[in-house]
Amino acid sequence: MKKPEKITARTTDFAKWYIDVIAQADLMNYGPIKGTIYFKPLGYKIWENIVRIVNSYFVRQKIENVYFPLLIPQDFIEKEKKHIKGFAPELLTITKVGDKSLAENIYIRPTSELLFADYFKAEIAKNNILPIKLNQWSQVLRWEKTTNPFLRNTEFLWQEGHTIHSSKTEAEQFAKKIARFYKDFLENYLSIPVILGKKTNREKFPGAFNTYTVESMMQNKRALQSATSHFLGQNFAKNFDIKFKNKKNETQIPFQTSWGISTRLIGAIVMAHSDDNGLILPPKIAPIQVDILEFFSKKNPEVKIFAKKVAKILKQKKISFQIDDSNEQIGFKINNSEVHGSPVRIEIGPNEVKNQQICLVRRDTREKIIFNISELKNKCPEILRKIQIDLLEKAKKRLSNNTVFVTTYKELKQEIIKGKFVIVPFNESAKKEAEIQEETTATARCIVPRTTIFNLPQSGISIFSGKKTTRFVLFAKSY
Repeated sequence: MKKPEKITARTTDFAKWYIDVIAQADLMNYGPIKGTIYFKPLGYKIWENIVRIVNSYFVRQKIENVYFPLLIPQDFIEKEKKHIKGFAPELLTITKVGDKSLAENIYIRPTSELLFADYFKAEIAKNNILPIKLNQWSQVLRWEKTTNPFLRNTEFLWQEGHTIHSSKTEAEQFAKKIARFYKDFLENYLSIPVILGKKTNREKFPGAFNTYTVESMMQNKRALQSATSHFLGQNFAKNFDIKFKNKKNETQIPFQTSWGISTRLIGAIVMAHSDDNGLILPPKIAPIQVDILEFFSKKNPEVKIFAKKVAKILKQKKISFQIDDSNEQIGFKINNSEVHGSPVRIEIGPNEVKNQQICLVRRDTREKIIFNISELKNKCPEILRKIQIDLLEKAKKRLSNNTVFVTTYKELKQEIIKGKFVIVPFNESAKKEAEIQEETTATARCIVPRTTIFNLPQSGISIFSGKKTTRFVLFAKSY
């Protein structure tokens, strides 16, 4: 095993700290092309756990998995110029095969709305059955100007769901339902609290009628768009001439949604929870929940026997674990466990065997807890649950303490400089949003519903126009 290197302190250089953590934790290596990465086993296992949990929800919602082509033809692009315009700077284009130029360009998908629209058209023409609810786990490519592993890659893995409905109400309610699921998933499994709101027109997804977003706060107080759900209306259906027959046998145009999360969530976990010693993983998403460290087991065979006894108990409780029985020094084993983020480690040496005790250390607080092995079957699940809750509460406190409500543009600028999430009364044009971004580098993250944890008034005075408004918008610097 490679000796862990020193990690840059978060307070010294947060960006360098982030890269140090994901590298030292063996989540990824850089790929050969700008913006690409090699997913190492631990990084990919975290993604597999995300896939497993999210898929179980999709099954309950009768959403079926499919897989669609990577390539998009030229004529699809022509049908949806407005949608593609939003991705144009990042769109990868194939113009040649070997030394021969293609008669038409072929495009590598930045997203799959065009392909799903084409598929829906054929399925509805054949069966006239709605709704259709589909999802695919795939990769997409976008030639990003600036890249950051997991957070913004040229090629990344994601989940993109697409549905088509007979009514506007049904489609929009479904888009909102998925957004609420994403919120619950981040909070209950990743221990990341979020603000769920609607994007402004300037920030919404290209081609969408409404975009619902899940915004989270990282330890450096920057916002991360962690999931989105789009009510597409009839925009794509009209351009692809999708029609169905209603109960009165009348021809109508259906309504669509699309929604997704990506491997960006791995970066979110790292930046929301980890420390200067390395990765910290919430127990519900950790591939390995317990590291069992054997100390002096070569000279003391009873240590290995005790470790196997511990492993058997954990297995019965369906707690994932791994045993480090290497010849490495005690300090190395402890550092190696910490940097890789397993929520709990159990240290076993001759003293633990002699006293029939468990020496359990929490990764998040580094608290050492001693108890008899007979208590392990109850204590370990209880401690893992406590870690999951404590990580969420710590992140909630950070979000609450660093989100402010102000009523003037001057105050907004002052609070953005301090690194805050800032909520203001705002019913202004996209031009005003652009001006704020130009001056402060902060963007409108979402329109905040009054039902959030923040104590918002019934109405306010919009910061530029001076007109009364019930619309409150969150501004923050973001990834």
